Amino acid sequence: MDAILSFFKVETTGELIWVAVGLGAQLLFSMRFIVQWIASERQKKSVVPEMFWWFSITGGLTLLAYAIHRADPVFILGQSIGVVIYTRNLWLIHAEKRSAAPPA
Repeated sequence: MDAILSFFKVETTGELIWVAVGLGAQLLFSMRFIVQWIASERQKKSVVPEMFWWFSITGGLTLLAYAIHRADPVFILGQSIGVVIYTRNLWLIHAEKRSAAPPA
């Protein structure tokens, strides 16, 4: 266990858990590019599918939690702005679907 703590430059198991959260968040955040790439390749044009925004907000919120834990003001500000943008895009998608739905 000491080798793992040393490798990640942390001193406690709690800090190691936060490193795991940060790595998981980064993986979620990175998945959005893979989703976007696959969607664009399938349609042979640039496409941003809804799942891109879900990975963005999930990864962004988790990275924000990690940044708050690490008390990194630059990282906190950057992720906070991103989360607002991702939320807005999801809201626009939701509004478009609602207006396209047939009346009940």
